[in-house]
Amino acid sequence: MPATTLIDRALLRLSGEDVRGFLQGLVTNDTARIAPERPLWAGLLTAQGKALFDFILWADGDDVLIDCEAAQADALRKRLLVYRLRRPIAIDRDVSLAVHWSREAGTIADPRLPELGQRWLALPGEAAEGWLRHRLSLGVTEGVAELGQDKTLWLECNAAELGGVSFTKGCYVGQENTARMNYRQKVNRRLVVVPAGEPGPRTRAFYPELQLAVEHRRIDDMEGAFRPAWLEAALG
Repeated sequence: MPATTLIDRALLRLSGEDVRGFLQGLVTNDTARIAPERPLWAGLLTAQGKALFDFILWADGDDVLIDCEAAQADALRKRLLVYRLRRPIAIDRDVSLAVHWSREAGTIADPRLPELGQRWLALPGEAAEGWLRHRLSLGVTEGVAELGQDKTLWLECNAAELGGVSFTKGCYVGQENTARMNYRQKVNRRLVVVPAGEPGPRTRAFYPELQLAVEHRRIDDMEGAFRPAWLEAALG
């Protein structure tokens, strides 16, 4: 069996009454659009519109599965429980399934960018190799180490370009500032991937084995940064 499991990912299962409605008032994307073969990338933000967690939402009947960083799964669960209040919704780790990835095209493309490859949920298996290098080679950032927590505005995480935000849904946490930035077209900084032999003052995450780093840069200071086609238009 091919080695396809992303072992740094975990799944939270939300089940109960109107799970999608609960998430609709919290996350950046439109939960009404989730379908069995149409997962969505989304974020949970601060009131100021800064990223706390990013994840991929999957439909499983009336339940929703959150494909998130394994290292942040417990923290994300605790945050969601705060918002749950008295709603009859269960939020728990689902260890019966795992997140899988293949570079080859398949039935379900990664919702951020088709070039990222195929992504699906199945029983756990052998660990995949090459995901980090492949993702960074396409200029796609994710996770707390790269996006930060309460450090980076969601649109600076390239959320609009990678399908991680809906500008037509109703309110959610951080919506006001996110919508204002989009309306004014004022996204002055971006997270980008750069070749790097060592971390620098703008480095968010450094990968010495790949000689790559993720940096938070002004859009007028992109020398040496990866400028993938999906980001080029936004950089001007």
